[in-house]
Amino acid sequence: MSEISVPRHPLPGAPVRAAAALLLLLLASALAPPRAAAADPQGADPIEGRWWGEIGSPRERIEVGLELRRSADGALALALTQPVMNYFGVAVPLPVVREGDRIRVEGLLLDLRLVDGRLEGHFPGPNSPASLVRVDSLPAEPPVPELPAGPEPRWRTRLNGQVFAGPTLSDGLAYVGTTGGVMQAVDLADGKVVWTFAAGGPIFGDAAVDGDAIYFVSDLGLLHKLERADGKELWRYDLGDARVPRVLPHPAVFDWDWQAPKPLVAGGAVYVGGGDGLFHAVDAATGARRFRFAAGGKIRNGAALDGDRILFGSADRFVYALDRTSGRELWRHDSGAEVDATPVVHGGKVLVGNRGAGLIALDAATGERLWRTYFWGSWVESTPVVVDGVIYLGSSDLRRVSAIDPADGRVLWRSDVYGWTWGTPVVAGDRIYAGAAGGAPYVLRHVAGLAALDRATGRILWRNPLPEVVGAHQWGIAGSPALAGDLLVVTTIAGEIAAYPVATDAAAAR
Repeated sequence: MSEISVPRHPLPGAPVRAAAALLLLLLASALAPPRAAAADPQGADPIEGRWWGEIGSPRERIEVGLELRRSADGALALALTQPVMNYFGVAVPLPVVREGDRIRVEGLLLDLRLVDGRLEGHFPGPNSPASLVRVDSLPAEPPVPELPAGPEPRWRTRLNGQVFAGPTLSDGLAYVGTTGGVMQAVDLADGKVVWTFAAGGPIFGDAAVDGDAIYFVSDLGLLHKLERADGKELWRYDLGDARVPRVLPHPAVFDWDWQAPKPLVAGGAVYVGGGDGLFHAVDAATGARRFRFAAGGKIRNGAALDGDRILFGSADRFVYALDRTSGRELWRHDSGAEVDATPVVHGGKVLVGNRGAGLIALDAATGERLWRTYFWGSWVESTPVVVDGVIYLGSSDLRRVSAIDPADGRVLWRSDVYGWTWGTPVVAGDRIYAGAAGGAPYVLRHVAGLAALDRATGRILWRNPLPEVVGAHQWGIAGSPALAGDLLVVTTIAGEIAAYPVATDAAAAR
């Protein structure tokens, strides 16, 4: 198959454009030298000073602040504070337009007017009318708190290369691939490697287990089927995307591409997307193609099954529903940003996150949007999990694990775990287990760790920090943790797999 170019699309919609602009502003502010402020007599301009208030929607309200002051050249300058998004006093390197008692910042959706001693208008965010009052000070970034430590690993095993995928657990074994191009089976009892298979190309996605076989994709552009018992390759299918470039996380490049799809095995077929935007259905027994469908951008995450429909998202912003037998398109929905999380079907809804517009719920039959919950500009790389009628998921720069009502998208709680939360949390009894990645340099503080949270409130019960890796941009946990009995198994970007003994029943979790 010839090389396929992946089309690039501008981000549609004002809230998404503003979120992307704000992230770039944070980067510019972090890299630029600080500008000295001019000395201004107190009260010389009634619009100068520090302001604080609330914005949001019925789904969630958050606190925000800003400071307006004169720069060294006398121009009006703006700094933003938004604790939920982990930035404090960040200088915005864009001109503040002053029109009498009104200020606005083009491209940032900030438009405020001084009315009776308050700043009234619009603040960046979804449908976010703002009313801010003058305050003497704004909050500073708090330190990472001292928290109780959790259990030490029962075992840990060093693998080759880095590991961005999460472990897949089945019948006492963990299956995990590495960027070093090796898939391995690891014994959950002691962490010893049972067998290895040299794929020859980096492995970024989780393996899928079905019967006596496992399936995974490699950056050779291949879908592999192996015998579970010994790792012998049974067949390989050419996805045709071996020449599609991949950009790993970088402190100043926001086109991160560190995921790969976990194959979905159902009804004798394997469903998987490729980096060239082609979605494939492959016969599980023979490795022969059943159908192929062309989306408009990279497909770097898995698919979901809903009756006769197969659902997946693409970097072209669309969520697609296909007939699972023929590959005929049933509907598509423009989510507003690149889709880089696996859809989840629950109660007739398709739940899926994306890179800017947040978490959305679609009607599974029609693709119509039912609700959207904003994540304040953060990507939502985490695939949600629904347990007892509550959605649990991570995010990205938001650093939070969230609990959300699937009926209307209302936020029940959010808990800061202090790092990138790209994986799916594990729900066990009254506890939630979540991994986080850290990295530096970066515009926001992210520290790596493994945490246990109270499921009802999101309160952190314990947290094990994970060490910084010298010379690396990122470290910690990128993939989803997995639970087998009383073992919580995690993989780290540094290339380890480790098993922690954890409480799994409700009584022990209290």
